[in-house]
Amino acid sequence: MQSDYSDCKQDLKRNNQQSVLESFIAGSCSGTVSTILFQPLDLIKTRLQSKVTRPVGTPSPGIVDIAIYVIRNENVFGLWRGITPSLIRVVPGVGLYFASLNWLQSTLHLKEPLTSLEAIALGITARSMAGTMLIPITVVKTRFESGIYKYSSMRSALYAIYKYEGTKGLVCGLVPTLFRDAPFSGLYLMFYTHCKKAIPQDYKSSNRTTSMHFACGLFAGLLASCVTQPADVIKTRMQIYPQEFKTLYTSFVSVYNEHGILGYFKGIVPRMLRRTLMAAITWTIYEEVTSK
Repeated sequence: MQSDYSDCKQDLKRNNQQSVLESFIAGSCSGTVSTILFQPLDLIKTRLQSKVTRPVGTPSPGIVDIAIYVIRNENVFGLWRGITPSLIRVVPGVGLYFASLNWLQSTLHLKEPLTSLEAIALGITARSMAGTMLIPITVVKTRFESGIYKYSSMRSALYAIYKYEGTKGLVCGLVPTLFRDAPFSGLYLMFYTHCKKAIPQDYKSSNRTTSMHFACGLFAGLLASCVTQPADVIKTRMQIYPQEFKTLYTSFVSVYNEHGILGYFKGIVPRMLRRTLMAAITWTIYEEVTSK
């Protein structure tokens, strides 16, 4: 009897470990595909949020203006500037996020469908764990995309930041990054879970599950992106101009003094497009892979 119980525990442990590994691989694969596809939108968003110098009285550049400028001055591949740190950050980051979700859900014995509170708590915890570990890569990624810093490689970027700014430079913008990513993931998981619950059972049992997952992902991404946009603006400013924007408060006030309330939503269109499509594709691939 004791032996059967012990064997059962071992089997359960192995299944949980295998499930976490599958979640990591599925999340990493889906993150790779979506990152490569939507990197130009992330670059445009970062440049919209940076302090672009222009003649007094001229309008702020738009999405198309920035895209044309980058193509003319850096060729079309300039739109993928920062893709290396993006992949280094996103691939393990998404993998860690899904693996953490799976591990937390199995450890806490939470069953589908999750409640709103469970979904928010799981999303925030999993994203905070992944985001904190990868913050140095996030800093490098943002600076590559800004076009202001002329680092030649990831290694030289990390070395230069550490040499001139110390450890503080490698983790600058951590707080607004977590304020952006953790709520986004928590809200996204809540909206996504509720959206799936609202779909009729007949549709769920049909062969249209892929389109169902994608539609739920789009809906959840739109709502979560809007709520977390101000934190994204603050995070970008702090990571590009660390000497000027040293604290969360001064960054928040500075953006308001320069642009008013609308300043907190600069770059929302490309970010919303990227995050929404990226999250929808990521979750669709993840659901399809893990359901096999």
